[in-house]
Amino acid sequence: MKLQTKREGRSLEVLLEGELDHHGAKGLMQRLDQLIETELPLHLTLDFSGISFMDSSGIAVVMRCRQRMREAGGHIRLCKAGPQPRKVLEAAGIQRMVEME
Repeated sequence: MKLQTKREGRSLEVLLEGELDHHGAKGLMQRLDQLIETELPLHLTLDFSGISFMDSSGIAVVMRCRQRMREAGGHIRLCKAGPQPRKVLEAAGIQRMVEME
């Protein structure tokens, strides 16, 4: 899975590209943890426009980021999820816990 980041002030946007499944979720969580720790954003946006497939492992990634951002006093937002990832996210009720557009 590839990541591209864009920082503006205390906001960090992370473009996710590839398949977000159990094979890549653990490594992605570690990379996102490291980004949050080094960049210290108050606003984290995960851009799902490059996700071609996502299974329930993606839910764990989002929830981990949510927890890390809450601990840091910030918040997380998800954007541009395609039909398949959006279906997985909505089935898990993520929109009740994390801002989605």
